[in-house]
Amino acid sequence: MKYEIDKTSGYLRVDRPHRTSSLPPSLYGFVPQTYCGRRVGALMDGATDGDGDPLDICVLSGRPITRAEVILNARVVGIPMLDQGEADDKILAVLENEPMWERVTDLVNFPTTMLQQLCHYFSTYQAVPGEESNVSVGDPYDRHEAEGVVQAAIDDYNERFRVETP
Repeated sequence: MKYEIDKTSGYLRVDRPHRTSSLPPSLYGFVPQTYCGRRVGALMDGATDGDGDPLDICVLSGRPITRAEVILNARVVGIPMLDQGEADDKILAVLENEPMWERVTDLVNFPTTMLQQLCHYFSTYQAVPGEESNVSVGDPYDRHEAEGVVQAAIDDYNERFRVETP
């Protein structure tokens, strides 16, 4: 199933069933209090805007994280993805204080095979048999650029949803 955050209630809702048997190769969720709007869209060549959703994140850990509704600390690297002309970045992260991933501090330390699996997943998970894909996955970017995308998504969120208190 494909879940989305309902922006009005804050709850997760079923968006649609997946039409293929593709499964994410890691914990796949979103970064709280982020929104992919104009700032996120401006960071990606060819994007007309952000996708209007919270920023997606895949978190790798040495042990399975079996609950989706958890908050955790992680170090980030990223994969740019363009979906129907909108920026739909996928932030890759490793669980902070995780011995298995302690040496992964940037993309150069990330296992090549895992990166290829994640790129393949994101380039195919929305595919519908017999239809042309509107998704393109770019070259993965480094930690510095990933942190910039996270900050842009935080700034987009604050602009759109924060109410100033007196």
